[in-house]
Amino acid sequence: MSKDTLAYRLGTTTHVSPLLMKARRLGLRVPEDLCALAVQRGCRYYAGGGDLTTVVHETAPPPTMADIGTEDFSNEELAMALLSIVLPYSQHRLRVGAAMLGAPGNSALKLARAAIHERCELVVRYIAVCGRRVEPENLFWQELLRRLPELPTPTVDTMPHISRFVAMTGVTRRGRETVMQWIRPVPPGHD
Repeated sequence: MSKDTLAYRLGTTTHVSPLLMKARRLGLRVPEDLCALAVQRGCRYYAGGGDLTTVVHETAPPPTMADIGTEDFSNEELAMALLSIVLPYSQHRLRVGAAMLGAPGNSALKLARAAIHERCELVVRYIAVCGRRVEPENLFWQELLRRLPELPTPTVDTMPHISRFVAMTGVTRRGRETVMQWIRPVPPGHD
């Protein structure tokens, strides 16, 4: 097992991921294109430099990210692919995956099933616990946690700190206070 995977850092083994195979069939070069697709779907908070609209593919004409719709690769699938334990370890990708996990309209049932199927339920549970702490009134996090198995919490040095999943402010109209808001994709037209 490669020592640079999330699986290795979590103390588990890798597997063949059907979801990542599907992503490759769609022309997504894993993992960079997964992040680019998330940015295109509204995770502009994580937009970096470079062209985020073209998938790089060496043997065929490159498809554009616009060609990969949610019917082909749902937001739930994109979140699970970004959180895959078989990919090289990347805190950035985990943060983007957490944002996609909380995308508006996601199904807690589909996410829980996909997490178990992809063997990343430990990662999803950790993020959902963080989401529930930030948004205790959001029933999505509670439902997702209810559908996931109870598992030990991964070490803090493996997973990003809760503060890496949120936008925070220290000064508001009411004065000095910490206000956290979960970072999630903004659907087109909801700027």
